[in-house]
Amino acid sequence: MDHVGVLEVFDGQMRRGAGQVAPEGVVRKAEPGVQGWTGVVWSDLHEDSADRAIAVQLEWLASPEGTGREFEWKLYSHDRPADLSERLTAAGFTAEPPETLMVTEIAGMPKDIPLPAGVRFEAVTDAAGIDLLAEVNEQAFGASSSHFRERLLAQLGSDDLHMTVVMAGDQPVCGARLEFHPGTQFASLWGGGTVKEWRGRGIYRALVAHRARIAADRGCRYLQVDASEQSRPILERLGFTALSVTTPYLIQG
Repeated sequence: MDHVGVLEVFDGQMRRGAGQVAPEGVVRKAEPGVQGWTGVVWSDLHEDSADRAIAVQLEWLASPEGTGREFEWKLYSHDRPADLSERLTAAGFTAEPPETLMVTEIAGMPKDIPLPAGVRFEAVTDAAGIDLLAEVNEQAFGASSSHFRERLLAQLGSDDLHMTVVMAGDQPVCGARLEFHPGTQFASLWGGGTVKEWRGRGIYRALVAHRARIAADRGCRYLQVDASEQSRPILERLGFTALSVTTPYLIQG
């Protein structure tokens, strides 16, 4: 895979192409509702424009439209200027743990990794399924799932989101999402949390392959994921390549 070329395609389609470029040189996305994700997904800044661009986002966050939202500036290690992270911190943003931007061509991936005996995939199609997905999220990541559940309920029925829960009998043991981006060559992987007692059995790998099959059926060329340090080795063995590092910078409106 041409790493530089694919990163350019990713920046163009998934970041710059995610919305209209504002005069200050950023693309901001805002999902519906106060609990919807909001943030900067792309920027083209330099030393003389960065501080003003940050100030414009803070002004929006203080407006009636932005008040009450958690706002994320999604910074990538290849973004400019080189000191943008320091500028965001000085403006009141707080850095979360970094993740690795990883991409693979779907055609070269394994798409038939079996689950352990007695374990099955179930598509999430209703509120009860989202409750199962939220239960897995809470157990796997140790965080409250109330906002997570509200966001998924708001997206229920969307053609651009496929949600899967992995069941062992009546117990949800893993869950994840697959997001489609019309007009791009990419689908993106989110979640993939496995409850502690079910880790190490290949469930996460099988769930990645399961979503790859679905993405291939939709005609996607690439899969993209923001990988934690725990999932990165597994994804590398499945053919994913690291292209950049992304760090969420958060601030509350």
